[in-house]
Amino acid sequence: MSISAATSEISPRYVRVLSIAGSDSGGGAGIQADLKTFSALGCYGMTAITAITAQNTQGVRAIHGVPPAILQAQIAAVVEDIGVDAVKIGMLHSPEVVQVVADAIRHYQLPHVVCDPVMVATSGDRLMASETVQVLVQELFGLAQVVTPNLDEAALLLGYAIDGPKALEAAAHALLKLGAPAVLLKGGHLVGDTVVDVLVQRNGATLQLQSPRIATANSHGTGCTLSSALTVYLALGYSLPQAVEQARGYILGAIAAGAGVRTGHGHGPLNHAYAPVAQRLHSV
Repeated sequence: MSISAATSEISPRYVRVLSIAGSDSGGGAGIQADLKTFSALGCYGMTAITAITAQNTQGVRAIHGVPPAILQAQIAAVVEDIGVDAVKIGMLHSPEVVQVVADAIRHYQLPHVVCDPVMVATSGDRLMASETVQVLVQELFGLAQVVTPNLDEAALLLGYAIDGPKALEAAAHALLKLGAPAVLLKGGHLVGDTVVDVLVQRNGATLQLQSPRIATANSHGTGCTLSSALTVYLALGYSLPQAVEQARGYILGAIAAGAGVRTGHGHGPLNHAYAPVAQRLHSV
């Protein structure tokens, strides 16, 4: 056995998390939020960028899609060399891009896939073309361990609005019928002093989580951050309900820590680095 081979067998490695998503030039959401979250929670973050956006705290000014062949090459380069313990999927702007991601998940048998169907930005800007939604559902929902829509995204997927906390669980079960094995439906856009999220699984298990609403205008990137944190905890070996609870705890802390900070003139970012964790290692 060579020295390099022997060393590789006994050396520890980082917990590796891949984000397949769009870039946010303002740093609050997308790839940038994902990397900040991975790092804050002690994991080694990698990226495959699907699109470049020109955006800030006030909105999205422009979107430039990355060619599907370049996206495929990014995923292959990362997976074939470094390896992946879990995958977060964010903004996918075209049917061709969705297909590239679905093919990669199947080909490499990528584990612990969290699909955050990013369709609408915090500012209200539409980020996914209508023709892409159907392909996303058909190709990716069945490959994900969990899908994490917010209320606006759930309304686009279901074709109707969700008008209150009592309607969350029924809507989540309706989303399950689209093919995902589990759905975390985020209720943060509902009006009220309490934020309610619900996790439903195809095996019948249901988990409802509640917390007091934190008063802040800094909500840009909350969905990206939650799905990224959830991906981290799945990579660490937590069960899905445990991972949801841990991820939700992290994001509540990040929102609270950044609530009074002014960044830009619109919806500011969270404080991702409010309680950083040392780099986590797996022994191999």
